[in-house]
Amino acid sequence: MRLGLGAPVDPEDLQEFTQLAVSAGAIPVATVTGRRDRPDPRYFLGSGKAAELKAAAQASAADVILVDHALSPSQERNLEKLIERRVLDRNGLILDIFAQRARSHEGKLEVELAQLRHISSRLVRGWTHLERQKGGIGLRGPGETQLESDRRIIGDRVRVLTKRLAKLHQQRETGRQMRAEIPVPSLALVGYTNAGKSTLFRALTGADAYVADQLFATLDPTVRRLVLPGGTAVVAADTVGFIRELPHELVAAFQSTLTEARAATLLLHVVDASNPRRAEQLAQVDAVLEEIGAGAIPQLIVYNKIDRLQGTARIERDGEGRAAAVWISAQQRLGLDLLLQAVAERLARFARRARLRVPASAGALRSRLYAAHAVRGESATPDGAIELAVELPDLELLALARTRDVQILEVQGSDAPCAPAELYLQSSVVSSAAK
Repeated sequence: MRLGLGAPVDPEDLQEFTQLAVSAGAIPVATVTGRRDRPDPRYFLGSGKAAELKAAAQASAADVILVDHALSPSQERNLEKLIERRVLDRNGLILDIFAQRARSHEGKLEVELAQLRHISSRLVRGWTHLERQKGGIGLRGPGETQLESDRRIIGDRVRVLTKRLAKLHQQRETGRQMRAEIPVPSLALVGYTNAGKSTLFRALTGADAYVADQLFATLDPTVRRLVLPGGTAVVAADTVGFIRELPHELVAAFQSTLTEARAATLLLHVVDASNPRRAEQLAQVDAVLEEIGAGAIPQLIVYNKIDRLQGTARIERDGEGRAAAVWISAQQRLGLDLLLQAVAERLARFARRARLRVPASAGALRSRLYAAHAVRGESATPDGAIELAVELPDLELLALARTRDVQILEVQGSDAPCAPAELYLQSSVVSSAAK
């Protein structure tokens, strides 16, 4: 059931809702649409349209009614009473998909917590033969009603889940702080659901990520290491897809995957280039990113599925010559080299300039730095050693600081958040000959 509020029903919205139903395992047997200026307080869709929906459900022998709107608890109960079938609104449908797709322990806990909070507002009095408790001598009821018992049980479970998740979040934050001491540039693939993020993630990293032509195919985050042109190592994470009208209360149901987006150095915003509503979907994702606190993180737009447009792979640059968008096909593996090149360019701004002192015998290291286009200058010292002016990410500089016979003479700061300079102190592997 889809209702157009103030405008006719958009066929694209209806198609997306059908995909949601199929992704949840349902088999659509009938579709009812309508138009109203404002929702009806009793049924949301009005008494006449509700009667039409009941007739369609009876004619098609439907088991459940799916409504592409967020219903109030009373509206949901009124429709169920009228149609005599279970009614599931948009929020409940998405939560059901989340429950099917969650694989990690944290993801399952988050989904269960969101489900309980959703259900708690929809509890109805189940045991009508029991009276409610009454005050006063001789007026006490038989005890706790089923409704009150259900609410107490749900409340207890919510408190347990909240404590468990708080502990998991604290453990994750502790691990993130430890990793921040040796920072690694991180990428997070974000985008509208079914834009091809998991296909791209698999193509870039070789990870066995789950790929399917369905909404919310990925819920739990998958993280893999990736080496960019020039040898720079980064961490890439595949995240859950976003969708239009994503309710605020459902955002908390996948905090574990959204954390990867908030903590990323660069967001790869994957867009289905073949979708006629790609601009609208891009705006929807940006709105959710802003909501979760990731709106200020730099983005590289990745227009995927160009094979459907008969397009060519290319890099689009802004007025300053910076890579702003890349056109690729992850499934056909077109333009992946251009994407990696653009990522390397964008991450270069997070690098630091430094001066290194290496012995004349370190020819292999010198060649590797030149091959990575990291050398900005070179000079010889009176004792035959070589000083190199380089520009490298923190991770590479930290590795060099722990390399035998390599001295870090100077490290310049940058505008981007980097490790404190004291982390570059030489380790004991520097030989006495290099000191």
